[in-house]
Amino acid sequence: MSTSMEQLYQQVILDHAKHPHGRGLGEVAVAEARTAQSHQVNPTCGDEVTLQVDVDLSGVVRDVRWEGQGCSISQASVSVLHDLVVDQDLTTVDDLAGTFRALMQSKGAGLGDEVEDKLGDAAAFTGVGRYSARVKCALLGWVALNDALIKTGATRTKEDA
Repeated sequence: MSTSMEQLYQQVILDHAKHPHGRGLGEVAVAEARTAQSHQVNPTCGDEVTLQVDVDLSGVVRDVRWEGQGCSISQASVSVLHDLVVDQDLTTVDDLAGTFRALMQSKGAGLGDEVEDKLGDAAAFTGVGRYSARVKCALLGWVALNDALIKTGATRTKEDA
């Protein structure tokens, strides 16, 4: 990855950490939505996030709200997650989560431009994969989202695919 690309990615992470999207727990934003909450902690570094998700009756994520504390990577990752999954159906959310996990497991190699385009700002976390301790920080919000989706009872099963 070029130095200018790394600088751009660092700036995206810092911008999301300073001006997080979806921050602030609250009331259910959508009538007739299934809502659940998950609190996750990274015991390695102490980062934590509490995430609420609203899934409408048709299986679309209508809102994600969260509160948390920790490093800029964990906080920015939840902000980016918010932007990626709101107004997406559960199949798309599952695909995005899998793609982000694969990006973290790439050890900084990335997944190619086409796949990373799908991730938008989340592609900025490519370099995080080189640091195993930081991977947990980046995945914290995604783990909370998965847990909250399970709690809503709205998760997609393989038979639904």
